[in-house]
Amino acid sequence: MDLEARGHSEHPEALRLWLRLLTCTQLVEKQVRTQLREQFDTTLPRFDLMAQLERSPEGLKMNELSRRMMVTGGNVTGITDQLVNEGLVERVEVTGDRRAYRVRLTARGRKQFDEMARQHEAWIVAAFEGLSAREVESLHRLLGKVKQHHTDQLSASKLEAA
Repeated sequence: MDLEARGHSEHPEALRLWLRLLTCTQLVEKQVRTQLREQFDTTLPRFDLMAQLERSPEGLKMNELSRRMMVTGGNVTGITDQLVNEGLVERVEVTGDRRAYRVRLTARGRKQFDEMARQHEAWIVAAFEGLSAREVESLHRLLGKVKQHHTDQLSASKLEAA
């Protein structure tokens, strides 16, 4: 029996759906973490940091990396230090601000990330092979509606607070 199916009949179907989504997310993430460790000797947080840098070739300040990754500055600093030591990222001074610097991928880091990203994409595609293309599109559309609903609620609550 699925863990999320343990819910009793008095629980709303929406709660059971949430638990199913959470379980699926955890299963896919566990598989990705395992594959990153086994194939590339790296972690998901390191992959995520490199992904953010790949999207910003000019580099990002540490506080921006922290915000985008939704982790503390200390976490970003620790990961960055490791990647700098391995020659995968570099720190570059910010003109006009002696206290700040940008972090960006090195050529070696870009090459390694490209390989990891191709594999990552294949793992994610494989995770949804149990669904038809039409089912994937439908699930994507439906989850988009959930996302839009919450975005609208957040916007409305910000307007009320102002």
